[in-house]
Amino acid sequence: MAATPPIITVMTRAAEKASRSLLRDFGEVQNLQISRKGPGDFVTAADKRAEEIIKDELAYARPDFAFLGEETGRSGDKNAPTWIVDPLDGTLNFLHGLPHWCISIGLEEEGKITAGVIFDPVKDEIFWATKGGGAFMRKSRLRVSARTDLMEALICYGDGRKEADVLLAHQLSNLRKAVLTGTRRTGSAALDLAYVAAGRLDGYWENIISPWDVAAGWIIVKEAGGIVSDMSGKRDGHHSKSVIAANANLHQPLMDLLHD
Repeated sequence: MAATPPIITVMTRAAEKASRSLLRDFGEVQNLQISRKGPGDFVTAADKRAEEIIKDELAYARPDFAFLGEETGRSGDKNAPTWIVDPLDGTLNFLHGLPHWCISIGLEEEGKITAGVIFDPVKDEIFWATKGGGAFMRKSRLRVSARTDLMEALICYGDGRKEADVLLAHQLSNLRKAVLTGTRRTGSAALDLAYVAAGRLDGYWENIISPWDVAAGWIIVKEAGGIVSDMSGKRDGHHSKSVIAANANLHQPLMDLLHD
């Protein structure tokens, strides 16, 4: 088996270092449910602390790279390779003590995502991919599901923005008429994409999304043999406001159904 690429080692080390801080904070969340201040401020601080750890670690390894993070925004040369980071995807889950959240780190070079790491510290699962190098969970190769019929598919969605409520209700109505198995919402866009890559989900979509939510998952799905695009079908659309991912059999039928 081929060795882990150096860039993935850099990204994984940063994610693992931040995860130690997040896991400590996660262990304290339930104790804060009855506190006067409440857990919201605590989780915001945990999120920012994790991003600073990741930013510092990546800057040490690649000082010439730029950075785009959910908490701290953009810094560095806009023409340089850019880390795109969500230090805590699944914040609401984290806030409620639900063990389904992750760290997401993507690398953008010349407008394309060339590497991605999604780390679920609670389950100790690291999903990663490099452009042209395949997608993996640790050392195991990832492949999207082989299902061909939407009636048998398990489809996940995101609905984190109120602006999309009317559209989402229409899409879910269409989908529930066509998909026998059902739909899910997990609360973590990055893990949804990782699970599409691993074949645990057959598809995922969200109407309003940010680049740090999807950058890593974008390449992981693609390298696992899937198709990921924005809702207009653009396949280099990680800076778009929407995302849809599925295997090659289901991507177009799912997109058609959501646009109906």
